Formats: sequence, structure tokens, C-alpha cells
Amino acid sequence: MTIKEIAQLAGVSSAAVSRYLNGGYVSEGKKEQIRKVIEETGYQPSAQARMLRTKKASLVGVVVPKINSESISRITAGIESVLAERGYQMLLAGTDNTPAKEVEYLRLFENYPVDGIILVGTMFTAGHRKFLKETKVPVVVIGQRTSHANCIYHDDYDAGKAMGQAVAGFSKKGVAYIGVTRDDKAAGAAREDGFIAGLKNAGVTLFEENKRTSAFTLESGYESALDLLESKCDIDVISCATDTIAAGAIEAIQTYLKKQIPTNAADAGARMRYILENTSIRVTGFGDNQMLKAVTGGIPTIHFGYKTSGIRGAELLLDNIERGEQIPIEMKLGFRLVGADPSDSENLT
Repeated sequence: MTIKEIAQLAGVSSAAVSRYLNGGYVSEGKKEQIRKVIEETGYQPSAQARMLRTKKASLVGVVVPKINSESISRITAGIESVLAERGYQMLLAGTDNTPAKEVEYLRLFENYPVDGIILVGTMFTAGHRKFLKETKVPVVVIGQRTSHANCIYHDDYDAGKAMGQAVAGFSKKGVAYIGVTRDDKAAGAAREDGFIAGLKNAGVTLFEENKRTSAFTLESGYESALDLLESKCDIDVISCATDTIAAGAIEAIQTYLKKQIPTNAADAGARMRYILENTSIRVTGFGDNQMLKAVTGGIPTIHFGYKTSGIRGAELLLDNIERGEQIPIEMKLGFRLVGADPSDSENLT
């Protein structure tokens, strides 16, 4: 079906239909007539034709480190809500936490072409910096601070510091920390450095033998926590750089305790009582994962406004595309400490 046919069915001019489709002025009466015909016929305007008319594709490429993540789903939900409201569509690419794939998708989207790109960043390589320096496509980075593009990031250092101070308040023995690669300046370096600073302010030391580095997976969190427990370090808190890692640590504690059950605890009830009575290790995380909260009742964690960062990132990108705004912008978002009251038994693993 063509614009001319839509116009005939709606009883308006082809120019009115064209203005309607491209966001131009159309009287309310004509707008309703056109909308009704489009709804009844299921008409979909040609993306190629629209691009020729408007000089833009109304497409935004979004590159994320992984798809199956609650924090990423919150970010993309925020992005999608803004894009849909303003007449854009999202092309989503997941990279399985592989920096080289990020650069590959950035260049793929640049040549597609799209009107702009949002990168949910993890770490910046020479390839990232080269792309951001050379690209003619507007780019917004979410989750990492960078001088190479407009960016929106979370206050990971102060969030880590707040968690370190909270942990120092309820730890009676020693503290362990499971982090991620420090090449990730936000979740890796900033959270760990802030956490150590928070402990230090309260007079608590994080010893090197109580530190482990994990991948961003439950399985890796499990292995790192089990290694800590089997090393017999005297700890009562395991703090983790993400809630996903924390979920693995909780499972590792349960596995470790089951191995320690006395042989005379023969029945299931006695085994469960032993686990409950000896679960004195507390686990904390970052991310406020709602699935983990539903399963455990909640652990001390940090809530970041992930959906808000997606919304702000999309708004910033579209303002850049539509208004040609080239002013460099950095936007730091806050955080909220959740469930860190030491008297709250629901926070125990």
C-alpha cells in the first residue's frame, strides 16, 4: 500500500499523510482520519523511503556486554522507552563480555547505518578509543566514565565505600572480597577501591589472602567463594562485586557446610538444622538483583538506577542526533544502600 492510497482512504492529501508519518503538522481532524486508516490497514512505512525523505534511519544501535542480565535488561528497558516515544527503533547486540566484539559491533552499526549508538561499556581498549575518536556517528557510553564520548555512569567508588563501611559495622571476624577484573574501571577498580577505603575508615583491613577475582557469572562466584572457604581463612563476610557473583557465593557456602555436617546428623531435618545453625557468613553484593532478593529474602547490596541510566542515555543521544548538540557531557548517577541493617535477619545467607 502506498501513501497515495492511504490518503485516498482517509480523504486527505498525500502531503498530509507524508507530514503525519514524518512528525510534521497535521490538524487534529486529519490526524485522526489518517491514524484510523493506518490502524485498519496495518500500513507500515518503508524504512528505506523514510530514510531518503528524512535523511535518517530512525535506528539506534545498542551494544551490551550480555543479554541475560537483570541490570542490562533494566538499562535496555529505559533506552527502549525513550526510543519508542520518539519514533526510533533499537538494534541490540550482545558481546558476551568480549571487548573485541564490542568494537566489531560498533563498526558494524556505524556502517549499517544507524543514527546513533549506545554502548553499555565494560572496559576501554585501544580499539574502543580509536573508534570513538574517528566515528562520525553520535555515541553515548553508559556505565563507564570516558573522555572519548558523552557518558552516563554510576558512582561506583562511593557505593563501594558505603558498602565497606556497612560491612565493617557487622563483621566480627574478617572480611573477604570477590571482585572482577580491574580493567573494568567501574565494577572492577572503583567498587573494590571504594570498598577497601570504607573498611579502612572504620579501622578494618582487607587482607590480600582474602581477595579473589571472578568472572561476571554465578559459576565463577561459586568457585571463588568455595576456594576462600576451603582456604580456612577466618571470615564472617564475603562481599562481592555483583549480585550474580554473590548468588554463587551463597551456593558455595551451602555446599561447604554440607561437607562439614557431622556423620550423626542422619536425617534431612538434622542436616538442615546444622546448616542453619552454622551459617554465620554473610554475603553482600552490588546491583539489587530482584531474583536474588526473591530467593534469599534479600542481602545487603547497592541499588543503582539502571533504568534511569538507560533513559538518560537515550535522551542524551537523541538530543545529539536531532539538535546537533555537540557539548561534551558527563553525568554521574547516585546509588542507594539496601538491606545493610545488621539487625535485619533476612539479610543473612
